[in-house]
Amino acid sequence: MHPRRVTRQIHVGTVAVGGDAPVSVQSMTTTKTADVDGTLTQVYALAGAGADIVRITCNDVEAAQGLAEIVPRSPVPIVADIHFQHRLALAALEAGVQGLRLNPGNIRKEEHIKTVAREAGERGVPIRVGVNGGSLDRDLEAKHGGATPAALVESAKTEIRYLEEVGFTDIKISVKHSNVPTMVESYRLLSATVDYPLHLGVTEAGPLPGGLIKSVAGIATLLNEGIGDTIRFSLTADPVEEAKAGRQLLEYLGLRERKGLDLIACPSCGRAEVDVIDVARRAQEALEAENLPIQVAVMGCVVNGPGEAGSADIGIAAGRNKGHLFIKGQVVRVVPEDEMVEALLEEARRLVDEGVEARLAAADVGAAEIAAADRAQLIEIKGDANRAAERRRRVAGVAEDS
Repeated sequence: MHPRRVTRQIHVGTVAVGGDAPVSVQSMTTTKTADVDGTLTQVYALAGAGADIVRITCNDVEAAQGLAEIVPRSPVPIVADIHFQHRLALAALEAGVQGLRLNPGNIRKEEHIKTVAREAGERGVPIRVGVNGGSLDRDLEAKHGGATPAALVESAKTEIRYLEEVGFTDIKISVKHSNVPTMVESYRLLSATVDYPLHLGVTEAGPLPGGLIKSVAGIATLLNEGIGDTIRFSLTADPVEEAKAGRQLLEYLGLRERKGLDLIACPSCGRAEVDVIDVARRAQEALEAENLPIQVAVMGCVVNGPGEAGSADIGIAAGRNKGHLFIKGQVVRVVPEDEMVEALLEEARRLVDEGVEARLAAADVGAAEIAAADRAQLIEIKGDANRAAERRRRVAGVAEDS
C-alpha cells in the first residue's frame, strides 16, 4: 500500500477529514427527512454499524425543518444533501447541519454558489463539491464527449474556483461515476491537481452482490494508492450495509482499528467433516450479535485447519464428529460436533474479556493430544489431499539430481 496522500484537513463537526485523520466512513439515510423519528432511528443504526458521518437529503422546506430537530439529537455529524435549490442549503445551515454537499451539475449559478459559500464560511461548515457522472453539466459533457475523467475534474475545479473566490477553502471533493475504471481515473487525475481531501465512491453501484464488488474494486484500488480521505458505498440496499461494508473495508486494509468481527473460513472440500457453509453462517450470526472485535476462523477439517488459520485469534475445525477449538493455532478444547458454534461463541467471549495468554493457559488438559490423534486418523482414512509426503520426495529428488 502506498503512503497516504497528504491533504488539507477539514472538520465535519467533530470528525476530522484529511491530513493525518483516519479515513472516515459515510452513509446516507433513505427515510423521508420530515419523518424525524424514523430518520433518527436510521441515523443511530448507521452510527452503530460504523458510520462516522451521515448524509441526509434536504429536498424541500419540510426536510429542512426536520433537520432542525434531527441534528441536535444525532450521535454523528450530519451533512445535508442539496440539489437544484441553493436556498435549501441556506435553510440547512440554519438548521445546524455540520456539512453540505452541493452538486455542481444542478446548482449552476455562480452567484448562488457563492452565497451559500459565504454563509457556510461564517458558520464554519465545510462543503463537499459532489460531482456525479450521471448529472454532469451538459456543456461540459458536450465539450469532453461524455462524462470523462477530464470532464468530472473540470466540473469540480470550476466549483472550487467559485468557492475560493469568496475565501472559502473548507472543501472536500468527490468525482463519482458508476463505471469503475472511469471513477478510478477521475480520482487519480483530481488527486494530482488539488490538495483538498477526497470523498471516494462508485455512484449508483447497484444491489448486492454486484454493487458491493464494484464499490470495493474502485474504492480499494484508490485507497491502496494512498488516495482518499473518506468513503461511501452507494448500494441499492439497507444503508446499514453500506456502513458495515465501508468499515470492514478499512479494517481489512489496516486503515482503521478493528471494531467488529472478521470471520474467515475455508471454501470447503471433500475432506470437510461438516457443512462448512452452514457452520460459518451460524457462527457469523452469533458472533456479530456479540460485536466482538476479533478474527475468527471456521475450518472444515482438522488436517490443515488450525495450521492454515493459525494467525486467527480463535477458530474451530471439524474432525471425526468433534470440533477442535483453537486459539492462535493451539488447540485448547475438543467439543462435540453439535456444540461447535456454542463453544466457539463462549470461548470468544472469554478471549475478549481475559486475553490470549490467559485462555491459552486455561486450555483443557490433553486437548492438543486428542486433536493430533484425530488429525492422524483422518489422514489415514481419507489420505492427504495435498499429498505432502509424496511431493516432498519428488522435490528432494529434483534437488539431488541437479
